[in-house]
Amino acid sequence: MSSPKNSVEASETEAAEWHARLGARSVSTQTIEDFFAWRSEPGNADAYRRVEQVWGAAGKLEKDPEIARAFSEALSRKDNAARPRRLGKTVIGAAIGGAVMAAAVAGALWLQSRTVFATGVGEQRVVQLADGSNVRLDTDSRIRVRFDGDRRLVELEDGQALFTVAHDGDRPFVVLTDDVQVTAVGTVFDVRRDSSGVKVTLVSGVVDVAERAAGRAVKRLAAGQQSQLTPQGQVTRVVDIQAETSWTDGRIVFRDTPLRDAVTEVNRYLTHKIVLDAAAQEGASVNGVFKTGDRDAFVSTAAEVFGLRATKGADGGVLLSDVRKSRGAPGSPGV
Repeated sequence: MSSPKNSVEASETEAAEWHARLGARSVSTQTIEDFFAWRSEPGNADAYRRVEQVWGAAGKLEKDPEIARAFSEALSRKDNAARPRRLGKTVIGAAIGGAVMAAAVAGALWLQSRTVFATGVGEQRVVQLADGSNVRLDTDSRIRVRFDGDRRLVELEDGQALFTVAHDGDRPFVVLTDDVQVTAVGTVFDVRRDSSGVKVTLVSGVVDVAERAAGRAVKRLAAGQQSQLTPQGQVTRVVDIQAETSWTDGRIVFRDTPLRDAVTEVNRYLTHKIVLDAAAQEGASVNGVFKTGDRDAFVSTAAEVFGLRATKGADGGVLLSDVRKSRGAPGSPGV
């Protein structure tokens, strides 16, 4: 029969392992589900909280000038450490203290590196935050996380993210872009930032959306609403939530979407882009569901439905052009 002390030590070891796993570059949904199952066991949640406190303390130690100087001196004496000599208990204690200090500073630097999370083109990623919230990042997206005692702050620097926020009435969850501030306590919402502006879509719960410019009013969204920032201010409308968040399932849903806009959306997930010729149909609209990153399916469908010619370029991209205006012109084999 294991003693309570052994159980606590085992929980803390597992908590440290979970902390490292959740800080990896890519965290699967299964890993997060396993983590929540582990944390539901008695004592595990407290063990994980203690591990977080240790890393938080390490972050503060890094800024302490005394510790920074001691760490620097320890590095400068590294060469002398190889010399054989007899060490007394006092010296051994100092060495252990220095090692702990160095580990704390190194841990702080590692912790800081975890505050920025990003995805490449065509990549999606689920990030587990320290408060129990999670963020699903879409293609080519980047966030910066900064938690403190008063609020939980996430900056969406690029792209799109779906936020599932753990409830904490004492610390609001705030998402910032250059132009918009979204405040929630416990809810699910999507924020997208691109060249056309910022869109906030509320899946469940309640959020307050405010332009960061002085004097702008705060608008509270209800589930199923989307707020889009325009030069004239915020425009709020009711949307199809499943369609707006279909990217989380690896799908793109088009409903009467202009062909050029559809191509732009598909290209977000591609390293080798689709180029729509200027002569292609301007009035064409796309309806359908496509898998993110599946260029061939979209190209073949567009070519068939709209009478377009698909031509591979030397750079790996694909040109969609009007067959009637390109007929007879030399080109590479179609896709």
